[in-house]
Amino acid sequence: MDNNKKEFKPYIPADKVVPEFTVTALLIGILLAIVFGAANAYLGLLVGMTVSASIPAAVISMGIIRVILRKDSILENNMVQTIGSAGESVAAGAIFTLPALFLWAEEGKIAFPSILSIALIALFGGTLGVCFMVPLRQALIVEEHGTLPFPEGTACAEVLLAGEEGGSKAGTVFAGLGIAAVYKFLADGMQLFPSEIGHAFKNYSGAQVGMQVLPALGGVGYICGPKISSYMFAGGTLSWFVLMPMIALFGGDATIFPASVTVNELLVDGPSALWANYIKYIGAGAVATGGIISLIKSLPLIVRTFKQAIGSMKKNAGSSKQLRTEQDLPFPLLIGVSLVIAVLIWILPIFPVNLIGALIIVVFGFFFATVSSRMVGLIGSSNNPVSGMTIATLLFATVILKVTGTTGLTGMVGAISIGGIICIVAAIAGDASQDLKTGFIVGATPSKQQIGEIIGVVASSAAIGFVLYLLNEAWGGYGTEKIPAAQATMMKMLVEGIMNEELPWAMILIGVFVAIVVEILKMPVMPFAVGMYLPFSLSAGIMAGGIVRIFVEKKKGTEAEKKARTDRGLLFTSGMIAGEGIIGILLAVFAVVKIDSKIILPFHLPQVGSLVLYIALLVLLYVVCMKADKEK
Repeated sequence: MDNNKKEFKPYIPADKVVPEFTVTALLIGILLAIVFGAANAYLGLLVGMTVSASIPAAVISMGIIRVILRKDSILENNMVQTIGSAGESVAAGAIFTLPALFLWAEEGKIAFPSILSIALIALFGGTLGVCFMVPLRQALIVEEHGTLPFPEGTACAEVLLAGEEGGSKAGTVFAGLGIAAVYKFLADGMQLFPSEIGHAFKNYSGAQVGMQVLPALGGVGYICGPKISSYMFAGGTLSWFVLMPMIALFGGDATIFPASVTVNELLVDGPSALWANYIKYIGAGAVATGGIISLIKSLPLIVRTFKQAIGSMKKNAGSSKQLRTEQDLPFPLLIGVSLVIAVLIWILPIFPVNLIGALIIVVFGFFFATVSSRMVGLIGSSNNPVSGMTIATLLFATVILKVTGTTGLTGMVGAISIGGIICIVAAIAGDASQDLKTGFIVGATPSKQQIGEIIGVVASSAAIGFVLYLLNEAWGGYGTEKIPAAQATMMKMLVEGIMNEELPWAMILIGVFVAIVVEILKMPVMPFAVGMYLPFSLSAGIMAGGIVRIFVEKKKGTEAEKKARTDRGLLFTSGMIAGEGIIGILLAVFAVVKIDSKIILPFHLPQVGSLVLYIALLVLLYVVCMKADKEK
């Protein structure tokens, strides 16, 4: 491994100083951190997953800095993507946990969380994530170069190194953004056509076929690829075409938990009522089990990473490295900041966490930052089991808080606060690892990147509370079909179940054993479980994007041509997701301030028209991918 280190030469040599930590890079990076953070918050609450913002941020940066400002600095572009991608990670950590506080507030159990408390949870979690990851950089990124692939980090470096193509690449992102923004505004803003189509079967009670015909779903399906999309689709098929019809067929006059109504009475409101009262619990059991299974399978990697990190720190202790490309933030500073944050979490009344809770955060935070950094290096950010780490933390923290006397609502809020910080720690540690890998390849200064990561955390933390409030108020509250908040709803149920012993264990256990069967069949449990939990219409929309990816990949050509088509599609779909997310936030603002964006027309397109438009959008995606051939 040391040989790899000696042989590798970064694009910008260590002895060369070029513009990097500039005002331009900071301003663009902060703006992108807020934009991508808000867009990913909307996406994650809708479909239960977020997408990496590093590559879109990099190409947008190149489009602005290189084409508009006529400047030429790869390290400035790298700084922009470092800062900008932090917003997506903060959003991911926040939306997987903190909406649980809104759900309890809607039930009248607690007051709504303040903007300040949400910002501090995000800020402390994000800062700890950076502090905990920095000591791992030498072991994972430098010494394991050539061994750990770091897929997103390496791909982002390739985009930056292909700087002369920055203008066209940025144009692809902006094209996707603009088309998706117009589509979303026409569908959900002006309501010219329905964004969801569906049909309930009269002779197959409980089942309902449907699809949400929105750009972001097609984009997610393309980015995830056909395999992951098909696993989600399979999970949705099991829930909506097997479990729900069985509940309708055999339930009849049975009274169900938690509603004091029978299955027949629920069916009056349509199949979605069965989803809200049954499938959400079954899906929660499957998601929790999937997270725990992924964590257990990661144990050998966890042990190996700890050994490497300790060995690397011992080896480098006392050495004074002067090379620009080897400078990290000082280790004593990282320890000091981490201790100050732990003490603040303990003493600030805004956190209902005792000393034990603060210690749990520090111990689990460093543990899972290590896990996350190794996992993203091996299998990429998309497969990083952040939910599994958070579930494990919640289970342990809730039990410990209950045993030590912090019970009831105080204990539940404390557990979610701990889980929220740990979730953000894990998400940011993974993001920082990818960003530092990109910087290692292009020749960035690690300490400057680490400061940039913290700046991105601060910017997105300041905005995420407003975004959560906005989406909750605009779309009728979390946990509904419009904004399911799958992971957060599941976290809430777990904490309540342990603290108050109120979980419908029969339904939870059905989900647990479904997940075990899926694991035995050697299928990825988490995407299947998320598909079980989400409304089928979401999984169907995602599957449509996966099908486009199949056609793109099957098109004949050289490996380089195939990669160029796929990469062009990734840029376009990243723009599509960002465009819909931005309009989603805009429409949420309209809803809160009572602005009606609908227009009065003598006609509106029927469901068939919506389907035709969605197919046209997917065909356009395919055409955009094929344009890579002409550009070459």
